[in-house]
Amino acid sequence: MLLGFYGMIVATIVVEVVRRFVLSYSSIWGEEIARYAFIYLAWVGASVAVKDRAHIRIDVILHYLSNRGKALVYLFGDICMLALAILALYTAIESLQVSIKFGSVTHGLRISLAWFLAAVPLFILTGDVLVRTGLSNKLLDVADATTGGFRAGLGTSTVLGCGFFACISGSDAAGAAAVGRMTIHKLVEKGYPRPYACALVASGACTGILIPPSIAYIIMGLILGISASTLFLAAAIPGVMIMFSIMITNMVMNRIYNFEGEKVGFDFGHWRRTIWDGRFALLVPIIILGGIYSGIFTPTEAAAVAVATTITIGLIQRTLTLADFPKMLLGSAKVNGVILPIIAMSLSLAQTLAALGVPQGFAYSVTSMTDNPYLIILLIIGILIAAGCVMETTPNIVILSPILLPLALETGMNEVQFCIMMVTALGVGFITPPLGLNLFVISGITGESVLRIASRVGPYVIGMLIVVFMIAYIPGLSMVFLPDIY
Repeated sequence: MLLGFYGMIVATIVVEVVRRFVLSYSSIWGEEIARYAFIYLAWVGASVAVKDRAHIRIDVILHYLSNRGKALVYLFGDICMLALAILALYTAIESLQVSIKFGSVTHGLRISLAWFLAAVPLFILTGDVLVRTGLSNKLLDVADATTGGFRAGLGTSTVLGCGFFACISGSDAAGAAAVGRMTIHKLVEKGYPRPYACALVASGACTGILIPPSIAYIIMGLILGISASTLFLAAAIPGVMIMFSIMITNMVMNRIYNFEGEKVGFDFGHWRRTIWDGRFALLVPIIILGGIYSGIFTPTEAAAVAVATTITIGLIQRTLTLADFPKMLLGSAKVNGVILPIIAMSLSLAQTLAALGVPQGFAYSVTSMTDNPYLIILLIIGILIAAGCVMETTPNIVILSPILLPLALETGMNEVQFCIMMVTALGVGFITPPLGLNLFVISGITGESVLRIASRVGPYVIGMLIVVFMIAYIPGLSMVFLPDIY
């Protein structure tokens, strides 16, 4: 079933792209099929996530409950999810009746919203296929050949590998898991303390939502009505700046503690051979970023073409078999089922807050205390950092962006700059307790204590915060490729 849903989404989108550019002909039928397949995929993914208890939750209190207490809590959660599903189904039927009455079924079901979000599961699936086929190893080999010969080269190449993976998956957790499994043991063998090696990978994986294409920017564009392609263009320089800040921080720490004492030097011949060997892996980010930035693809189309490309490469090279598909598709659908219900509920909350005038009231309250734009921006950053420490990025974006945007506009900041600043500030939360998703991911694959990893991320948090302040107070950094807006 999952194979059918994913297959319909990818196949219909790719066919429409070929029709548009080869035959100069476009049909709404392919798009409609992909939209409906995505809706069914969201329902199936949510069901799997509930079954496996994969939804994001803060379980501090849950740890202190007895097994019976935990079972009751889980039962209550399942009942709430069932009630939510019934409510969603009832709302969908009501919307369908209204749509039929006005003769516009697609508009009545707001399928355009689902179409926009179809990029989310496709980017997640691309990352899964990349790992399954071993193409992610090729990307890391390219990163190592590029920077591995310099001082602190292995650490630098690890962060660069995280950047490569960010250009494909758009997810922090996926990058942390994939890169962590392949590099942490190498870092330890090179001389890095194990907690520090874990902290380095966790920090490097923060580029997952900061370097386009990013799921966070897709959701941000949906909430605030800004083109995802525009946000991708604006985020390119800030995302790379974050990656460089992590690299530089690691170099400084190496200079102090001498983790990597030896320096091999750059070997152009080895680099050229590695590039050729990894040419198919490099083709994937080139297709995604090149297609989006050139205007050939929308983000959703780029994600679909990337899925088709990685699967084709895997089948041709025989690194991917049909037996790999069920587990791969199930994992991707589960992540999709975790994200989309959060967006659905957060959208309702955001609309309620807007109807009550909460964003405007909050902006008025703050500006009545001070009209200093620098202090207001500092307050916004503080709120985002604190929120990122205790809540996942998606609900933060959906709930806080409509509230904080009017306040940011009062300081003279434009909406695109605000989006980049917000996502970058929230990105710091991936390595800050108590939530710190990347810390838990790395702890899960290495067995290292979360607290020991967290004790080593301090320098990276400082480096990332410097970039956050630069983005906030220097508008041009987000507008390099958008001169008409700045």
